[in-house]
Amino acid sequence: MTSVEVLVVGAGPTGLALARQLAAFDVRVRLVDRARDRVHESRALAIQPRTLEVLKVLGVTDDLVAAGNPAVRMCLHVRGRQRSVPLFDLGLADTAYPYLLLLSQSETERLLSEHLAAAGVEMERGVELVGLDRTGDGVVATLRHVDHREERVAARFVVGCDGAHSTVRHLAGIRFEGSSYPQTFVLADLEADGISGGAAHVFLSEHGMLFLFPLGRPASWRLIAMRPPADPAPPDNPVTLAEVQRLADSYSGASVRLRDPVWMTNFRLHHRAAASYRAGPVFLAGDAAHIHSPAGAQGMNTGIQDAINLGWKLAHALRGNSDPALLDSYEVERAPVGRTVLRFTDRAFTVATSTHPFVRFARTRIAPALIPLVMAPRLMRATAFRTVAELNIGYRHSPLSVQGHDAPRGGPRAGDRLPDARLAADGLTLHKLTAEPGWHLLLCGPADAWPSTSTTVLDRYPITVHRLTAIDAAAAGRPSAAPALRRLGVASGAAALYLARPDGHIGYRSGGGDLSGLLSYLDRWLGT
Repeated sequence: MTSVEVLVVGAGPTGLALARQLAAFDVRVRLVDRARDRVHESRALAIQPRTLEVLKVLGVTDDLVAAGNPAVRMCLHVRGRQRSVPLFDLGLADTAYPYLLLLSQSETERLLSEHLAAAGVEMERGVELVGLDRTGDGVVATLRHVDHREERVAARFVVGCDGAHSTVRHLAGIRFEGSSYPQTFVLADLEADGISGGAAHVFLSEHGMLFLFPLGRPASWRLIAMRPPADPAPPDNPVTLAEVQRLADSYSGASVRLRDPVWMTNFRLHHRAAASYRAGPVFLAGDAAHIHSPAGAQGMNTGIQDAINLGWKLAHALRGNSDPALLDSYEVERAPVGRTVLRFTDRAFTVATSTHPFVRFARTRIAPALIPLVMAPRLMRATAFRTVAELNIGYRHSPLSVQGHDAPRGGPRAGDRLPDARLAADGLTLHKLTAEPGWHLLLCGPADAWPSTSTTVLDRYPITVHRLTAIDAAAAGRPSAAPALRRLGVASGAAALYLARPDGHIGYRSGGGDLSGLLSYLDRWLGT
């Protein structure tokens, strides 16, 4: 029998991100997947700003951005008329990624795999989980290799990132609650003539919507369309270009010509959630924990953020000196996010597909006139985009989120995402400052508020300490952290501290120069 600290089952984007974060914390991890090769088709097609932020810590984001296409506008087509809506010229100053990055899942997986290999973790394909037995405080997993050889592996933790039909979830006895949508959809990556590049195109009709997203690779366009409810074709039938063209003609009035498909498929959508994200030493993440419609491009992104929330907590638990409740916080924090995504995508899906007369009228008559007017003001677009972009996700009700004494009135609260902000004219920002994996403590305010004699006690904790002052003496009086201090809600001349977790959320914050509350927090959740 071999042993490992964490066994990750499923090498999609969620499993790859989790294994990469565990490697960053020097955890002995194995990543297995029963498929013999990664997907070469593009399933998920967009990466949200918050996902780009959390992957930045793992060094992956720059490569993703270089390979992807930032969407810039949306073209609405209805009844032969076209209206353009700017989407992402929002001026969001608290993130380095104020856009939706269009990139196929196959490319995302390729880049994550390359970074995982560079970290020294081998992805094992053709290896299937067939058994899971609890033993003491761990698990013994039975793995079946492609040559039918079986191997038993002792693991402290097992994480199921193995999708909607999760074997880990089944073997752990966790229910998967929800249902399926009745509609059948067509998904295709192909070339398309008759539409302008550099924009997402949406064709609105009484019987649904046709979407064409600029993809780049493996083809220029991703098409998504709903088949007519009366279509008798079984979902598992092969898809031909001729029938996809007929479907596109019914939505676009034959204004779009399709050609050169890379792949095409029918698919059905589900909305389900795991009854629990944890069963002892077994955890679920990504589609194994929640599946829903692709509305809003939330699925893959939510899964990756599940992984980033869980990975560092497993690493601390393996170190053995943190409160056991740390692992419980994974479900406390991520299950509400999963439920919110399910509600959001279900409502958006209903609007897009409903055959109710009022919804059809709103979709084809009211929405085309109202959307450009509502979305014209930049502030309105920014407000709407922040929710979809997952920048507003927070954990204020988590036991890990603690407001200390005299915390600033403004700025982000404990549990909120640490915003980005400029620190100096040379391009340094808060997110770049805190880009190394681990905990980061921001001591904000005048230099004399945090004398070294009072902060030497912090040396015994696994944290990185940064001092943010309004004037950088080393830069001959050049303003340095003032913009960041304002964004954090720290008043001029005041002192405050912010403790950022490894996933970029604020764990603890307080005002003044008293470290006692911080030390209690660190003793409980980190140990020394």
